[in-house]
Amino acid sequence: MFVEYLKLLRITQWIKNFFLFVPLVFSKHLFHPGYFETSLKGFIIFCFISSVVYIMNDIADVESDRLHPKKKFRPLASGKIQKKNAILIASGFSTFFIVMLVQSNLSFVYFAVGYLVLNIFYTFSLKHIVLLDIFSIAAGFMIRIAAGAVIINVELSSWLILTTLFLSLFLAVSKRRSELVQKTGESEFSSRKVLESYSINFLDQIATIAGAGVIVSYALYTVSSRTITIFRTENLIYSTVFVVYGIFRYMFIVMSNNKGENTSEDIVSDLPMIVNAILYSIFVILVVYHII
Repeated sequence: MFVEYLKLLRITQWIKNFFLFVPLVFSKHLFHPGYFETSLKGFIIFCFISSVVYIMNDIADVESDRLHPKKKFRPLASGKIQKKNAILIASGFSTFFIVMLVQSNLSFVYFAVGYLVLNIFYTFSLKHIVLLDIFSIAAGFMIRIAAGAVIINVELSSWLILTTLFLSLFLAVSKRRSELVQKTGESEFSSRKVLESYSINFLDQIATIAGAGVIVSYALYTVSSRTITIFRTENLIYSTVFVVYGIFRYMFIVMSNNKGENTSEDIVSDLPMIVNAILYSIFVILVVYHII
């Protein structure tokens, strides 16, 4: 039963909240205990908010989830956890992150509350509107990285913001493509109505544009005068190869292996993606902190 509660909280989805650490790393404060602890606090708050959002979404979609070939095994849809227990857990988590928010700076509070409000609108409205559903998912990633910056009071490069925008759009489109492919293969399944407005060809084009946007924006970030001045090196440009590989590899996972519906699980279950992410992280830290 404990495992079912972990599934309800979507612990594996917490990996998305690591976006909050991006400003910490690129502001050169990763090894400053005070800054790290503050970022970790923000990460924990967003993890709790995320779990509340997922519980809320599962409660709202419990009937449709029971018709889904995979989602029917979720704790609420399968009946392994009762709705009243899910509400109780969500209430407890809400109390916890509210208490932590009270101790945070006002700017961070705005972003955290904004993230919660956005997801409420997404659950009950935006996910049914073509294109706005994709931009809503992308906005969640944008809010995370902005929250990570304001909680430690650092500026974020405009190029890094654009990189995050295109990356989040790329991941959101990939998710919709996977759902559309699954809908096509499961004719008896009553899927999201918004999928009727999409086609695989259209989503592939958007994914290509967004993927290219990630690569170009990140490459320009590494060679911008502000970046070179702050890091006092031009070596960060070589990290672009990891970004390019990551985008291409994920496109392969989505388009060749018909995955992408669950971004976090697809990434952590793919060995080449894991190795690439580790190598990228090591290289960036070595460059940014003048170890090489």
